[in-house]
Amino acid sequence: MLSLFKSKPKLAELIPSGYVDIHSHILPGIDDGAKTLQDSEFLLESMIDYGFSKVITTPHTMKNVWDNTTETIKNAHHLVQNELPELSKKVALNCASEYFLDENLMQLVQQEKLLTLKDNFILVEMSYLNAPIQLYDFLFELQLKGYQLVLAHPERYNYFHSNKKEYAKLKKAGCLFQLNLLSTVGYYGKNVAEVADYLSIIRCGNAIAGWRLPPHRGERWPDAVMDWQSY
Repeated sequence: MLSLFKSKPKLAELIPSGYVDIHSHILPGIDDGAKTLQDSEFLLESMIDYGFSKVITTPHTMKNVWDNTTETIKNAHHLVQNELPELSKKVALNCASEYFLDENLMQLVQQEKLLTLKDNFILVEMSYLNAPIQLYDFLFELQLKGYQLVLAHPERYNYFHSNKKEYAKLKKAGCLFQLNLLSTVGYYGKNVAEVADYLSIIRCGNAIAGWRLPPHRGERWPDAVMDWQSY
């Protein structure tokens, strides 16, 4: 099977019209994405120009770094909806979160319902330095709570690059993978691009191509979702 990325496509070539974004940092002033409402406006306009039909933005929730809560995220979401109503409607702007996988998330999930991408799908990320020692315990506990896990940018975790069997193990443990579009075009370097390529070849990358979310709750949500990074 030929690699999808041998020809180094332009970013726009990877985004067919009418697709859905599930990973962005558009809400102003609550994480390392948009800082101002003007930043939010620019990002939304850009995503519309690229052809996205729906955006589920995902600010970080990471204790002592980005101490977001359901309330802070929804308040920022409502601000954008109120101040940028036309743009918000054009992309059917909704919100979830990118949750940092650690003990704090395990405590949070005991206390409240997490913000989901759709139904029970939650977006989680790990440290870029090392995976948590209790990684598979955390995944299992979240699944016991009824959540389906979408692991953000697995190709960017360098500690998996020399042990690619870990990706298969994560898939077997129930993780879907969300690859960053910028990874596929070399933005994060050659090694990350090669791993994104590898995940596409072995069909582990659930986010290589975008997909429309099904309009009816009873329909299956395809294992293919689109990502846009705002930083």
